[in-house]
Amino acid sequence: MYSSVDTIWVLLGAALVFFMQAGFAMVETGFTRSKNAGNIIMKNVMDYCIGTVAFWLIGFGLMFAGDGPIIGGFDPFIRGDYSSTFPSFAFVIFQTVFCATSATIVSGAMAERTKFISYCIYSLLISLFVYPISGHWIWGGGWLASLGFHDFAGSTAVHIVGGVAALIGAIYLGPRIGKYDENGNAKAIPGHSLTLGALGCFILWFCWFGFNGCSTVSMTGDDTLVSASKIFVTTNMAAAVATCSTMILTWLRYGKPDVSMTLNGSLAGLVAITAGCDLVTPVGAAIIGLIAGVLVVFSVEFFEKVVKIDDPVGAVSVHGVCGAVGTILTGLFAEEIGLFYGGGFSFFLTQILGVVSVIVWVVVVMTIIFFVIKKTIGLRVSAEEEIAGLDIKEHGLTSAYADFAPVYINTSINSEPTEVFAKAPAKVEYPEPSEKSDAKLTKIVVIARQNKFNELKHALALIGVTGLTLSHVMGCGMQKGKTEYYRGVPVEMTVLPKVKVEIVVSKVPVMKVVDTIKEVLYTGHYGDGKIFIYDVENVIKVRTGEEGYDALQDDV
Repeated sequence: MYSSVDTIWVLLGAALVFFMQAGFAMVETGFTRSKNAGNIIMKNVMDYCIGTVAFWLIGFGLMFAGDGPIIGGFDPFIRGDYSSTFPSFAFVIFQTVFCATSATIVSGAMAERTKFISYCIYSLLISLFVYPISGHWIWGGGWLASLGFHDFAGSTAVHIVGGVAALIGAIYLGPRIGKYDENGNAKAIPGHSLTLGALGCFILWFCWFGFNGCSTVSMTGDDTLVSASKIFVTTNMAAAVATCSTMILTWLRYGKPDVSMTLNGSLAGLVAITAGCDLVTPVGAAIIGLIAGVLVVFSVEFFEKVVKIDDPVGAVSVHGVCGAVGTILTGLFAEEIGLFYGGGFSFFLTQILGVVSVIVWVVVVMTIIFFVIKKTIGLRVSAEEEIAGLDIKEHGLTSAYADFAPVYINTSINSEPTEVFAKAPAKVEYPEPSEKSDAKLTKIVVIARQNKFNELKHALALIGVTGLTLSHVMGCGMQKGKTEYYRGVPVEMTVLPKVKVEIVVSKVPVMKVVDTIKEVLYTGHYGDGKIFIYDVENVIKVRTGEEGYDALQDDV
């Protein structure tokens, strides 16, 4: 007899872990440039779909179809019975989404320069046998499980596998064009949307309650109910403390709290607690989160600045490093069996052995896989393709944000757009223009802070200037913009959002307009703006044909 509660719990967990794909997609897209956004989304979709098929064909059997020390067995198309208090199908989908999570971690570290076909191939192989074999050692009754190695929800089985594979891939690829200068110093390449990155982080945090909590695969009995509740608390505690510790550390190191690094801190805490979330206390979870939040900052800096490995989203540090540390810390903080709880060195050493063995496995097999791909179909796109962006070169996608481009809209109710554009220009009969005024015409262009526009517009209206043109622009002055840091690396040139206000005046004295503008915009800080003054030869009003001063009805 199946348990309805257990079955629902496992299926709920499968749905939440599946939705982590959306979280990873948003984090990776937000932390990379917009010219590669479509490529990132495509890869996150396809690694789940390819992984599902590969795991169904071969991977699941290698992981669960037997209790051998190295591999489980072979069960193509999953025809065996793997039921317990819930049906086999529930177990299969639950394990499938975990496999896909491991595969999707890799894409972030290899973003913006990897051939799409190459990505599909190594993603296939990770789900086909790389993840399943080491997963069998831990969760399928393999040799690590027999030694007492503990990884409750996948700090090692999922995250170390993905993080180490990402590291090998990033090494093989090399850094993105422009990441390092001629002296080898790292240069910041900011992602195009921290908003998307933050959304992805929140999605992952939410789904992690299913990733860890539903890994009890049961909600029957008081002990299990207590355990699941505790897992929710320890998972949340580690993430929250890690986020705080990363924020404080970056604030101290960079002078300002770094947004993207703090988001990485949240994920670092979640990854680190995943191995021991069922065994540690909330205090232990807080300590693990604190360590992970600090470690991820130094790890990102180490890989980027010291060993020169370009990891756009910090996947190696978040998943590989923090997954390993979290698993080892379980050997210290696990209640009753941890070293700090009088459990002795045996369990602690077993945790270290498990981490090292999985790292060695992934390093060896992924080195071979990436080497073969590189020597056959190639791993990296050409320099031309990388500069243009993978969206256009790999997918024929001009922009992932096409609706944000200017669009000409036909406002005619009775005509199709093609009919309107096909018509010849109408002949306009202008009235005879009045005598042209001799008043001098002057154009004043103002570059200003966005938040000063309403105040500026009001002040100009008070002196009689009511006609203006507004544009939203990006730019910086000769000082190259205010110094900005991205993940601890100074951004060489910061273009800031500004407003561009264009005014043509005639009878209003130019210096009166200039003095008014200066009075409104002045703060004494960089970025107050600039004023440009030009002579205007003539102004013509299209509707009436009036010229010169007569065309400036907004100017009195």
